[in-house]
Amino acid sequence: MPKRLLLRTTALMSTTRAQLDSGHLPHGVIALAAVSGAGVVAAFAAWASALWIESRSEQLVTSRLLDAGITWAAAEADGLQLHLIGTAPNEAARFRAVNLAGTVIDASRVRDMLDVTPVKAIEAPKFSVEMLRNDDGIQLIGLLPTSDSAEALLTEARALRSDGAISDMLETAAYPAPEGWDAAFAFGMEAVKRLPRSKVSVAAGRVSVTAIATSAEEQRRLTNELNNARPEGLQVSIDISAPRPVLTPFTLRFVLDEQGARFDACAADTDRARARIIAAGMAAGVPGRPSCIVGLGVPTPSWADAVATAITAVTSLGAATITFSDADVSLVAADSVSQSDFDRIVGELDSALPEVFSLTATLERATDAALGPAEFTATLSADGRVELRGRVTDELLRNATTSYAKARFGVGKVYSATRLDNDLPDGWPVRVLAGLEALGELAEGRLLVRADTVEVEGVTGSQIARSRISQVLSDKLGQGQTFKVSVRYDEELDPLAALPTPQECAADVTAVLAARKITFPPGSAEIDGQTVGIMDALAEVLEDCPTVQMEIAGYTDSQGSDSGNLALSQARADAVLLALQGRGVTIDALKATGYGEANPIADNATEAGREANRRIEFVLLDQPGAPSASTAGNPASAQVSAIPGVNDEDSPSVAPTEKTRRPLARPARDG
Repeated sequence: MPKRLLLRTTALMSTTRAQLDSGHLPHGVIALAAVSGAGVVAAFAAWASALWIESRSEQLVTSRLLDAGITWAAAEADGLQLHLIGTAPNEAARFRAVNLAGTVIDASRVRDMLDVTPVKAIEAPKFSVEMLRNDDGIQLIGLLPTSDSAEALLTEARALRSDGAISDMLETAAYPAPEGWDAAFAFGMEAVKRLPRSKVSVAAGRVSVTAIATSAEEQRRLTNELNNARPEGLQVSIDISAPRPVLTPFTLRFVLDEQGARFDACAADTDRARARIIAAGMAAGVPGRPSCIVGLGVPTPSWADAVATAITAVTSLGAATITFSDADVSLVAADSVSQSDFDRIVGELDSALPEVFSLTATLERATDAALGPAEFTATLSADGRVELRGRVTDELLRNATTSYAKARFGVGKVYSATRLDNDLPDGWPVRVLAGLEALGELAEGRLLVRADTVEVEGVTGSQIARSRISQVLSDKLGQGQTFKVSVRYDEELDPLAALPTPQECAADVTAVLAARKITFPPGSAEIDGQTVGIMDALAEVLEDCPTVQMEIAGYTDSQGSDSGNLALSQARADAVLLALQGRGVTIDALKATGYGEANPIADNATEAGREANRRIEFVLLDQPGAPSASTAGNPASAQVSAIPGVNDEDSPSVAPTEKTRRPLARPARDG
């Protein structure tokens, strides 16, 4: 019954009751009121019945749909009609839901109000290719967008392996290449071409390169070449490792003379042994931090002990040279050393050396004048030309020296003006050829061969040339023979000098952060707009260091909750990482980590201390082949602080320790 009619009837009944009370109501009115009351009761009963039918229909249909596992549809009654609403996953599911509702109530009462999820377009496959190259052959695995790209890759592989040792497991799909695929694919093929032992994985906009180099110099050269060939915007991960070289003979040469203390050659079998040898050399007066090769081939685990003992003996003598060639040890003391000191110190050294080592010691005396005229010289000019002069034993040695020089320096670059001398001392040919081999390690220099010594001096663009020359001469001349090496390294001649080392990258980051700080508004992880310029400067530095592994570490003070502190420090570290990525920096080697209040650098009880603890640090992680933290000198670190007054919260009580973390040298703070 409509509500308006019900209200009117109620009002009429009220009026009638009032008239009855007053005694003025006619009998006709009484009859009309009775009929109206009966109508109201009947209409109310019909209305209640309709509501019950609607509710019951909803319950029954909903229960039936749920029993059938249909949770995406709902039933809503509207009078005698029942509306089905919701979104069906497909047309078949929609049809099934409508039919199920029609089995519960009359199908004519069901109204289909269901939507259907639009049919998704068929997604293009994810294209990728993996190229593996080693001495046994080339394997190509993956899915390429066109047959042309597959044929281009096979053509390149056939050019690299003329013997046909190629495993072709490539598939193609008739879909257009995704954005970034062409540049990544071209760079991947270039990487495989340059790296004989490698695995190159290519996806749209990303290339991952894993390879093995034969030496540390080749590792730096290949890394530099690939970084220079990397297209703009392409994410590239380069991991080229260099195995430890096999050193034959295992050579170390320490010199203390009027020019000071130095290593002409340094080799160790472990990082720990290298640290001890370097420490002994620095204690003896070697300036800076000398380089020392870690290689294979040491004759005994006591190598570092023997070398440290020998360096101490040389220091005690005051002027001497000691050379280790495997287990053969040669000590030559300068003529300024007294005979008594020489005998005493050499005796102590001989007793202290492990049994495997054999010591030969010589005290220099004035050279016999009769030996002066017997000389052989070779001069290497800056343009690569070589002049051979002096004495050789016979025509066979003359031809041998000329042929060797032509093979080493070039056919058209050798001039020979030697003379024959049958009275030269024994071993002269060996000394001459060994000297020429040593001269070949230089960019410019001079060789002098005499009966009592072999001297090599000059300039090189290789940081290991001096060590290599000492190794060659000690091996070829034999134990107890005297030689001198005076070689200067010139960075301008080093083709690899343009590639910064991890330590150089760290120093550049430190220099940038020393000038300005990265700041954040209080309680925010958004970099302050006034300090955005520092991110541009950092991006310019890190663009040249794509493979240097660094951690962007966020720290806070001790105020606030642990969870909030940790979250804020992580968010700020992530913000710096994303800001660098947005400026085109390759972030594959960068890692953002929040440590909250861990590792405080100042007292959190004072405002100044809390401000110091609110900071972002760039941390240089251990690099492949780099000295461990225990053997490094003063580690370098770079940090900047968040804006003073930020309400930083707390952090976990224990910071991660999976990697050795070496903080970069912190710049001066401003407040």
